[in-house]
Amino acid sequence: MKLDLTIRLGIAALALAAAANFAQAGECPAGKMKDNALTTGEMTPKKVTDEILSSIDLSPKGDAFKGEALRLRKLVIQPGGVVPWHDHKTRPANIHIVSGTVTEYRSSCEVPIVHKAGDTVAEFGEGFSHWWKNTGKKPVVLLSADIFHDATMDDHMM
Repeated sequence: MKLDLTIRLGIAALALAAAANFAQAGECPAGKMKDNALTTGEMTPKKVTDEILSSIDLSPKGDAFKGEALRLRKLVIQPGGVVPWHDHKTRPANIHIVSGTVTEYRSSCEVPIVHKAGDTVAEFGEGFSHWWKNTGKKPVVLLSADIFHDATMDDHMM
């Protein structure tokens, strides 16, 4: 009877730990979210390639989409590489980590956020600024789907 209770408690503890890890995977940990926790970061791309795989001109959808494109990109960040500080006020994006592990430094989080292969991050909003760094020993491969407006892009934005 005592062993049965110990096993049940152990299973419950493992389930809670797994649920906590799942809820926090690739997100800012509870209690660490804060406006303007970070206001700047690395400003220059380093050891990163950015390849446009596909692009769709959205202008035919009406004036609201004039000069905008929906694009899919592949980014490869080498060890020590950086995707520089940028915001997502007007450029929504979904990032999927295909392989590797990458660290994100986000304006709304007091601690770095680690993203692993299989994680997907939605990026959009007035206060959403960040930068990424590959702190590991293997290249990181990301797929980025975003709505791009050519007038909003500058040289250091990824």
